[in-house]
Amino acid sequence: MKIALLGYGKMGKTIEQIAISRGHEIVLTIDKNDTDYDITKADVAIDFSIPNVAFNNISNCISHNVPVISGTTGWLDRYDEAVALCEEKKGAFIYASNYSLGVNIFFELNKTLAKMMSSLKQYNVSMEEIHHTQKLDAPSGTAISLANDVIDQNGNYSQWKLDEGDETTIPIVAKRIEDVPGTHTVTYESEVDTINIEHVAHTRQGFALGAVVAAEWIFGKSGVFTMKDVLNIS
Repeated sequence: MKIALLGYGKMGKTIEQIAISRGHEIVLTIDKNDTDYDITKADVAIDFSIPNVAFNNISNCISHNVPVISGTTGWLDRYDEAVALCEEKKGAFIYASNYSLGVNIFFELNKTLAKMMSSLKQYNVSMEEIHHTQKLDAPSGTAISLANDVIDQNGNYSQWKLDEGDETTIPIVAKRIEDVPGTHTVTYESEVDTINIEHVAHTRQGFALGAVVAAEWIFGKSGVFTMKDVLNIS
């Protein structure tokens, strides 16, 4: 499979290594704000760029009938536009806040726990995420996904806020520490005990592998998908 990498930072380079090890060819690497490139030489594109160019990268792929996998966060105010374009052009598109196979299992655990805790009002939920100092957005897309899943499953909460919380608001603490690939913790705390679930990434390899697996899965398909489709999670 011929792969275009839209975003060639540390994650892009890690994806490149894994893709090549799985027998794929990297035919295009685009860094940061480059916009003049021929996406049609690729069978599929993987976007780990930056927030202000992600939508343009995605729409360019969809418009040229190139399936695209995006893991860039911080651009989701235009997500519905990308979905509408994909449906109009009968393209193929996956967005995920996190492509790690372990994190996607963690998402499901988080939803299950949130549903179980919905009737136990003595517990207050909070979240913490820790990433490397180069990460541009806060809170992370993964933390936002976790918070939104809690809100969907637990009627006690209606929103999340960075560093702020109350009876209906989930507080998310975002920390930036050098060389931390990603740690996410969901905490339920009462006067008598505390329950934590946590995912700790040791390297970028897990994120990169999941992105390549998603690219392999979407090749030859059309539609808007998620990692639940890739992993066949019902």
